[in-house]
Amino acid sequence: MRSIAPHDTVGYGVIGCGVISSWHIRSLKEHVNGAQLVAVCDEIPARAEKAAREFEIPRVYTRMEDILADPEVDAVSICLPSGMHSDAVIAASNAGKHVMTEKPIDIHLKQIDEMIAVTRKNGTRLGVIFQRRAAALWQKIRETVQAGKLGRMVLGDAFLKYYRSQEYYDSGAWRGTRALDGGGALMNQGVHLVDQLQWIMGPVAQVFGYADHLARNIEVEDTTVSALRYRSGAFGTLIGTTSVIGSAEWERDARGNVVVKKWGGLDHRLEFHGDHGTIMVDGERIVRWVVPGEPEPDFAGDGVGSAASDPTAIGMSGHILQLQDFVDAIREGRDPMVTGEDGRASVEIILAIYKSARTGQPVNLPFTDE
Repeated sequence: MRSIAPHDTVGYGVIGCGVISSWHIRSLKEHVNGAQLVAVCDEIPARAEKAAREFEIPRVYTRMEDILADPEVDAVSICLPSGMHSDAVIAASNAGKHVMTEKPIDIHLKQIDEMIAVTRKNGTRLGVIFQRRAAALWQKIRETVQAGKLGRMVLGDAFLKYYRSQEYYDSGAWRGTRALDGGGALMNQGVHLVDQLQWIMGPVAQVFGYADHLARNIEVEDTTVSALRYRSGAFGTLIGTTSVIGSAEWERDARGNVVVKKWGGLDHRLEFHGDHGTIMVDGERIVRWVVPGEPEPDFAGDGVGSAASDPTAIGMSGHILQLQDFVDAIREGRDPMVTGEDGRASVEIILAIYKSARTGQPVNLPFTDE
């Protein structure tokens, strides 16, 4: 592992050139200071070559071991299917590379614990993308709740009612599979809201959940409903689905029949209620702010975006902020804003919900999936 000083440039590579890789590549290429994007890797040569041409990246690899052997690569982003994260992170760390991985950190707690242990032992930094943590809106909400400005917390709720078509799941062999996606609406899309709930409300003590595929032909859930009890004593509701219709664009054909051109979902919603106040957020917009002594803040144009109907509709600002922090953490020899331990918490909650759905019983945390 190359020793990196505070003013050194961090050589960066991206492993996996699918949809989400564009957020990493563009952020690193156009916005992040102190990093130089030197290589991309994908087992499908055309995909890696396309990314390299579009963003003028000098080196293309089709084998992960080759990009990890590149001495000019100090750090990598892992943009692979969720079930492949642990192997990639461990290999990268053992090659002396710092690693930022997309969410979820992985889909099994045993592998996550190994990822954390290996990166800590090797002295390599491990970060996890949860871009909303970087947004000023959510930092303000967390600060307000944690400071007790809503009083004693009573409820912390999250509602994710997204839409994903069968075609979306069919577009990638890994989507909607237990082996590589690890779960459906909750593990893939809902993991963001699970992270926000426990980050803002504090640790979860117990869950009881239902989860099944009610509308899509997939191995994992497209609909889930759970009750939460936080360690603080507060309760919560968590709904995650990719099978809800929140909008439709349609027209009539020549015979007068209705033809739907596009289905859409609803924005996610988070609600925090204490015995002295309430904060409610729809999408990334505050819709109710009842915090005595605190005027409602204005975070218009925060730029995170909503993936209610289209997974590519999220903004870049969160990725830019997290990747900048990650590069700075490497140069400063500190942990990034979202560590491996932070990334583990949301997966633990989700896996506990899955166990509850299988057994019909509440599940206490800490929890192990082995």
